Amino acid sequence: MNLVDSHCHLNYKGLIEQQDEVLTRARAGGVTAMLNISTRESEWDEIVGLAEQQPDIWASVGIHPHEADGHLGVDAAKLIDRARHERVIGIGETGLDYFYDHSDRAQQRASFVEHIVAARETGLPLIVHTRDAEDDTAQILSDEMARGRFTGVIHCFTASADFARIALDLGFYISLSGIVTFKNAADLQDVAKWLPHDRILVETDAPFLAPVPHRGKTGEPGFVADTTRYVAGLRGETFEAFAQQTSENFYRLFTKAVP
Repeated sequence: MNLVDSHCHLNYKGLIEQQDEVLTRARAGGVTAMLNISTRESEWDEIVGLAEQQPDIWASVGIHPHEADGHLGVDAAKLIDRARHERVIGIGETGLDYFYDHSDRAQQRASFVEHIVAARETGLPLIVHTRDAEDDTAQILSDEMARGRFTGVIHCFTASADFARIALDLGFYISLSGIVTFKNAADLQDVAKWLPHDRILVETDAPFLAPVPHRGKTGEPGFVADTTRYVAGLRGETFEAFAQQTSENFYRLFTKAVP
């Protein structure tokens, strides 16, 4: 089996205390690669360090929109400098979160643009978080794409079908998390059925959003198998074929990663 968890937080509480066991379970379940995502600058050294030690773990550098107010000094130049590391394969996560508004919206937008500049300059994919901010996210991505092409993924997709089409038209990939398995996710399940086969990724966002049948538990990278199996069923595909397809998609997008 060849499964990739395209978005997890291995250094977060709930996973870091049992990291060796978590990784062992993931590998035993067929997970062959994990992308460990950063959300604040203080994590970068730890996240890159883990990727240096574990050949099946990759790293990103970025500032989550929740953290934008506390990282006024993290600009494109700083992101570009850290992204030179051979184990860093993506920029983010970044984006807009108007649901919690933990950071000023103008500062979220400014930080988002700095990340886009870094993604464009490095050629690394942009890892986008968006919640209750579809219109501004779409506008910024469209405006910046007109200034120069870049690639990326809308992670933990929960937005509308219209936003999915905009993202796809811009060349983005769509990543599905355990949310797609929830009973109240009918709209998302409908989107999952028609997404282009070569633009889908799967993720856990661990330690969050554990899929059915693990809902309520601490999420782990190994649970990506459950989300993969569920989405394959929605699409009328075999688990094995869909797992292989999403893994191939990961490496097509994150070209700096080596299978």
